[in-house]
Amino acid sequence: MNERSYDTVVIGSGPGGEGAAMKLTKAGQKVAVIEMHDQVGGGCTHWGTIPSKALRHSIQMLVDYRNNPLFGHTLEQVVLDYPQLLKAAEAVIQRQVGTRYRYYGRNQVEVIYGRARFIDPHTLQISGREKKKSLVHAENIVIATGSSPYRPPDIDFDHPRVLDSDTVLALAHTPHSLTIYGAGVIGCEYASIFCNLDVKVNLVNTRGQLLSFLDTEITDALSYHLRHQGVVIRHNEEYERVEPLDDGVVLHCKSGKKFKTDVLLWANGRSGNTGNMGLEEVGVQLNHRGQIEVDKGYRTSQANIFAVGDVVGAPGLASASYDQGRFVGAQIAEGASDWSLIEDFPTGIYTNPEISSLGPTEHELTQKQIPYEVGHAMFKSIARAQITGHTVGMLKILFHRETLQILGIHCFGETAAEIIHIGQAIMSQKGDANNIRYFTETTFNYPTMAEAYRVAALNGINRLF
Repeated sequence: MNERSYDTVVIGSGPGGEGAAMKLTKAGQKVAVIEMHDQVGGGCTHWGTIPSKALRHSIQMLVDYRNNPLFGHTLEQVVLDYPQLLKAAEAVIQRQVGTRYRYYGRNQVEVIYGRARFIDPHTLQISGREKKKSLVHAENIVIATGSSPYRPPDIDFDHPRVLDSDTVLALAHTPHSLTIYGAGVIGCEYASIFCNLDVKVNLVNTRGQLLSFLDTEITDALSYHLRHQGVVIRHNEEYERVEPLDDGVVLHCKSGKKFKTDVLLWANGRSGNTGNMGLEEVGVQLNHRGQIEVDKGYRTSQANIFAVGDVVGAPGLASASYDQGRFVGAQIAEGASDWSLIEDFPTGIYTNPEISSLGPTEHELTQKQIPYEVGHAMFKSIARAQITGHTVGMLKILFHRETLQILGIHCFGETAAEIIHIGQAIMSQKGDANNIRYFTETTFNYPTMAEAYRVAALNGINRLF
């Protein structure tokens, strides 16, 4: 059996794996990446972040077209279905895959296609195409295999009308109606996508409010605008069983409610991609969702085996996964890292409108008894938003009443995930440099969405007495 040796082997070519591989090869290590699929990029590129956000962008352009009075007389000429939008997303995916290939080739990282299984803590057996097997040996191994939709065993996911966030990307028609079970980030994003295709959407939430980790004012706004777009939201529901039929799917809830629609999208939780890898045999500990247990340095219970990204659980963000990979790469190559991962990182949620958040919420600050004030900028008053027609939303800055230190930033509206980074840069400054007066004393281009920071800062300071 063919055997090869490397300094470090990375399992998985998503953001976490790529971040680790690039950091290690630039440090002079001989690195290989193991990828079980036919193309690099991982779930982020092929089934998660890129396709869903490309879909969302295409649909946002359609919504903008419909809402623009200049094109009102041509609306009947624009008929787009879900498969057409998927094709547009596919083009983005292939461009991303090409970019990833160039990264690996340019940096002399070998990509090995096949499924990896541990033989011992330093050795992997790779089952490749045509059942060919080989062995790879490495001093250190980084697991970045990602996650998959959680599939309860009592639900028939082989039925064509029962989908999850992976299989929904193969849906060959636009359904008339859709029930989404699970109102987390994925559920809310797909609710936004389908309702704007004039699909009747039921969003069934197992909790009492949408995205409860966000600021209450933001989640209230999201609920309002989803309902305004036609989504029916049901809170505090738990499924009893799923009944697939020839003409639809019935979701039976323990409350007695029933939802019959053309298609069911199951969006309730994810599991780590750790099956059939031999992890238990080499002493790597897993939790009940198949996620790998790691310490603060992302080291597993085996000293030479690390794990990063979705396979270790929260936060489940591509951006955070990439940074985790680079962090682990630095530890392996240099024995330590001279930088630490930030605890507060921005969340980007691509609903319609978009959401981004950084730092504690009002509720969390109140619980900690931190004296704070709020500055608001409503997008309806921002000139750039009036020009583009994206007047729904707001920027909200939370800051300390006495020191004026910025504590949290919460944004709801078009380009929220871009706007957040301006505030992030100031929040990261040390001492007096992190001060809301930066925004009142800085000149912003006009008209821009960035101007919302000046408006919000002045609004907040004017509340002080």
